[in-house]
Amino acid sequence: MTLFRLDGKRALVTGGSKGIGFAAARALTELGAQVTLAARSEEALRTAAHELGASWVVADVGTQAGVAAAVAAAEQVDILVSNAGGPPPSLPSAVTEEAWQRGFDVTFLSTVRLAAAVLPGMRERGWGRIIAVTSLTVGRPAPNLPVSNALRAAVTNHLKTLALEVAGVGVTCNTVAPGYTATERLQALHADPAEAERLQARIPARRFGTPLEVGAAVAFLATAEAGYVTGQEILVDGGWSI
Repeated sequence: MTLFRLDGKRALVTGGSKGIGFAAARALTELGAQVTLAARSEEALRTAAHELGASWVVADVGTQAGVAAAVAAAEQVDILVSNAGGPPPSLPSAVTEEAWQRGFDVTFLSTVRLAAAVLPGMRERGWGRIIAVTSLTVGRPAPNLPVSNALRAAVTNHLKTLALEVAGVGVTCNTVAPGYTATERLQALHADPAEAERLQARIPARRFGTPLEVGAAVAFLATAEAGYVTGQEILVDGGWSI
C-alpha cells in the first residue's frame, strides 16, 4: 500500500505564492494533489504556479468577493489551506480601529468564510480537510504582535469548534502553528543579524525552521492517514514551546 498520497484530490491554498503557503502547495503537489493558488499579487502567482504546474487566481481573501473568486477558481475543494499574511507589528495600545478591522477580515474572517464556502461540498463527498496556518504566538503571545496574537487564537478555537461539528462526516479541521521560520516576514521583523543569532540561540533546535518543514506538516494533515487527527494545533517550532 502506498502511503501519504493525494492523487485525485483538489486543494486550494491561499497566500500560496510565496513563503509557507507556497511550501505547503509544493508539498501537496508532490503528493499528487491538484492545487489552485490564491494571492493578491498576479506576478508572484504566475511565477509560483508555473513552478508547481498549479492553477492560480488573484484574490484578496480578506473580502467576501475574494473568497468567492478563490473557491470558484478551484471548482472543487477537497483540501483547504487557509494561510494569511501576518498583521503588522505594533504596541497593543497603538493598534487603530482600522488595523483591528483589517486584521479581523484577513486573519480571522477569511478562514471562517473559506471554510463555510467549501464545507457543503466536503459534506456531500464525505471527505475534507480544513487546515489553517497560524503561529506559535497563539499560546505564547509576542509583545509586538497584538493583532496576530488575538486573531490567530480566534482561528484556532473556531476550527476546534468546527471540528466537533464535522468529525462524523469525514471532515477534519486542524491548525499548523509555525515557530520562527525563515520567511520574508521573519527577515523583516528580525533584520539585525546579531538579533537573529540571539533568537536562534534561544530555540532548542538552534536554528530557524524552513517553510518546507511547515508545509510538510500541512501536507500530512491533508492525507487520508491523518483522518483521525482533528481539532488539533500542530506546533512546528523547533522546541520553542516546550
